[in-house]
Amino acid sequence: MEISELQLGLIGAGGVVVAGIFAFNKWQERSLRRQTEALSSLEPLGDESLARGAGERVEPVIGPEVPPRAQPTAQELRDASARRVSPLPPADLDERADWVVRIEAIEPVVGGRLWQAASQSLEGIGKPLRWFGFSDSDNRWDVLNANSAASYHWVCAALQLVDRRGAASEAELAQLTDSLQRMCDLFMGIPSLPARSEALARAAELDRLCASVDIQIGVNVVAREQLFAGTKLRGLAEAAGLELLGDGCFHARDERGVSQFVLSNLEPGVFVAEEMRGLSTRGVTLMLDVPRVADGVRVFERMLGFAQQLAEALNGAVVDDNRSPFGDKAVGLIRAQIEQFQGQMSEQGVPPGSPLALRLFS
Repeated sequence: MEISELQLGLIGAGGVVVAGIFAFNKWQERSLRRQTEALSSLEPLGDESLARGAGERVEPVIGPEVPPRAQPTAQELRDASARRVSPLPPADLDERADWVVRIEAIEPVVGGRLWQAASQSLEGIGKPLRWFGFSDSDNRWDVLNANSAASYHWVCAALQLVDRRGAASEAELAQLTDSLQRMCDLFMGIPSLPARSEALARAAELDRLCASVDIQIGVNVVAREQLFAGTKLRGLAEAAGLELLGDGCFHARDERGVSQFVLSNLEPGVFVAEEMRGLSTRGVTLMLDVPRVADGVRVFERMLGFAQQLAEALNGAVVDDNRSPFGDKAVGLIRAQIEQFQGQMSEQGVPPGSPLALRLFS
């Protein structure tokens, strides 16, 4: 049976239709799959969206382009900082002895730059001023100086209110307040200034305590006949563990390097290493600074024992400031005084020889 050209054309057309239907079905299948995947990645609808009817049509709206988020303003940064908890002040500070100002920098500030700027504006303040920066990574306060290269969000300025020259004045705190405010304006900092009147009252009370216990015990060793030769004096001092320092005195120091007592020249002038060979003197003085040693009675006994050793070796005599010999009665009285004064210090929270005592009695 022969197939005409018409039949061939109809067969070909039918094949094209079948292929088209197959392709259309595949396209619908892929489209449905893409829609399903897109829907599964959407966030769950809230109650507001669920309230809309299933048949409600939502027309697309072409709105303005959403601008990028603006940088926070200084006020926004201040508000955010108020919600953060500031670190506690450095552990070696004391609210009775230090006026502590904590400063939060809006942007991290290099410690050395801040220290240098502060030093220029704080000249004339007579009390020691220390600076610290809080390291977030190490969770500690670092001591700041001109070479501090790290940056800090939190900075602390601590003015020591009391030393042997007396208590800080209102004028000194006012100068510090003004200088810190100008520095904060320069470095975009937020200072937290404690009340000055309360700090001055505490400082005055602490200064009265320090004045009541600030005593030194002196023991003299004087020549009987011949003057003391410098070379022999130096040899005896160094054999006993004393060291000649830059102030011209021999120091007996503890394991921390803190002087327990000092040996000085009774005559005008100081000891100089290069001049000890040609030096001669009528006597020497041994001095114990009671508030600055932890165990005053023990240190006094060591000092007195060394004085007696010097007297025997140099043919001298151990006497007090009135040139009266040291007897057992005088020694007992001194021991009692040391115990009394150091006990008062401990009762008032200033242990003798402690880091706080060393700062106050300097």
